[in-house]
Amino acid sequence: MVALDIDGTLLSFDGRLPQSVRTAVDAVVSAGVPVVLSTGRGWAGTKPVAEALGLPPGQHVSSNGAVRVSYPPLELLERVTFDPTDVVDRVLAEHPEAMLAIEEIGRGFKVNRLFPEGELTGELVEVELDELVAERVTRVVVRDPNASEADFLRLAHRLGLQGVSYFIGYTAWLDIAPDGIDKSYGLAGVCTDLGIDAADVLAMGDGRNDIEMLSWAGRGVALGDAPDEVVAAADAVTDRFADDGTAKELLRWF
Repeated sequence: MVALDIDGTLLSFDGRLPQSVRTAVDAVVSAGVPVVLSTGRGWAGTKPVAEALGLPPGQHVSSNGAVRVSYPPLELLERVTFDPTDVVDRVLAEHPEAMLAIEEIGRGFKVNRLFPEGELTGELVEVELDELVAERVTRVVVRDPNASEADFLRLAHRLGLQGVSYFIGYTAWLDIAPDGIDKSYGLAGVCTDLGIDAADVLAMGDGRNDIEMLSWAGRGVALGDAPDEVVAAADAVTDRFADDGTAKELLRWF
């Protein structure tokens, strides 16, 4: 099985899907090997990538492992949730300017204020805080365009989050997920359903939310752009995305 992160692995950060990546993914599919998208995106942002790649029916992991679907047709196979109330209260106490988003699977997000254009996919609905935390959720996205990556690393440290998993993005972006949930959790569910051993999985990614996936897979490969801690978790490092690192690794095997 091949498990692929999306942003920075399949797509450039401006949303471009290189032809070289399409060709390499086609080679995997032609070999009869399942290609599983494994991403921090919600399903609404994952579906267009599966369609753009022309992937056959199969399973995908979104929301950093909290959501697992089969598509097409769409079937929700697993959804892991938590109560966001305490997390949201603590985030706003530490960082009152934070933008918050709650995923609505297949539709988009509820937000306390609108995010910068293009950062979230699907329908965005601005709601009051009490509605934002009214139900159990798959994840909470925390964002501040005026802060830095270092600011959010310090924020996560100050929060001392217990009972949840969290992932820091390249920018001032924090994904908070149910406890123990990450991409490797979702992929393990795919492997169980398909009768595939983790040792027979090639996983590729470039972000901090890929660390567990790269450590878990039989061959975990970091893009050359990845932060040091992601590289340390990988079995190998390919070239940077702009230098066709993803395509080169896939075409090495397929």
